[in-house]
Amino acid sequence: MEKRELEAERGRRLLEESQDIVLVLDEKDRLIAASRRARETIDGLVKGKKVSADLLQPEPWRPRRVPLGGMRESLVFLREPGELAAYEELRAGFTAAVSHELRTPLARLLALLETAALPSADVDSLIEQGTAEVEQIRELIDDVLFLSELETGRAVVALTATRAAPVVREVLEAVGERASRAGVTLSSELDESAEVPLRPRMLRVVLENLVENALRYAGDGAAFAIELERSGEDVVLTAADTGVGVPPADLSRLFERFYRADRARVSRGSGLGLAIVKHIVTSAGGEVTASSSPGEGLEIVMLFPG
Repeated sequence: MEKRELEAERGRRLLEESQDIVLVLDEKDRLIAASRRARETIDGLVKGKKVSADLLQPEPWRPRRVPLGGMRESLVFLREPGELAAYEELRAGFTAAVSHELRTPLARLLALLETAALPSADVDSLIEQGTAEVEQIRELIDDVLFLSELETGRAVVALTATRAAPVVREVLEAVGERASRAGVTLSSELDESAEVPLRPRMLRVVLENLVENALRYAGDGAAFAIELERSGEDVVLTAADTGVGVPPADLSRLFERFYRADRARVSRGSGLGLAIVKHIVTSAGGEVTASSSPGEGLEIVMLFPG
């Protein structure tokens, strides 16, 4: 009995706190229960009363009915008019993009495994290459999950102000050896007292993605600099490189998920780094812009209002 009561309470709590518009109806479509969002969205919901027939029509609410086991009750999921089409378009596009990005490293990994079966195969080299492909897949999955957390609000971005200079130095020091191998010179010019409205972890994610972008795409011989300064009440964080730059046609799409310019497509990056940067900065109330010309490098400016 206690177990059943616990399960019932768990079900009531899940329904109440659901972010969806959910109704529980009996066999005559009378209301048994409704989620908080349903009560806030739909007027006239009364327990024991039959819900409006308009809510159960294909348009515009697009109801989805789920029977509750052997009981003569059902869960009905509704979406606000116009919400479903936008959601489905976003979901389909995102799923297609993830599938496409995963397909390439998986195809390369399969080719490596097939090659390893040949009598003359250099197995050690193939294992090393295969490990790199698996690492790319892991990176993509991690970035997708992290971006999903940001977009659903499960990762708090702007919880407190953080002095940025120590975090900038920490990130640049951590990638110093990789930058040397990539032929990219790192530098910084920092206002020691400047603070940004980000948790240290979120600021670190922003900086790591900016540095990673420069190491992958700026090119051998480029310089990458981070500048942190005050502008009146605002704080401006600038990341600039002197690399190959971005064509004007690609610049407006630089912060889109999975978008990469032609030269960047040969890289092993996930294509999500700058999308994550923009989402974090804007979630904290800031603005982010990019400017570039081919052969003149890329500059990304993040402004955090005071």
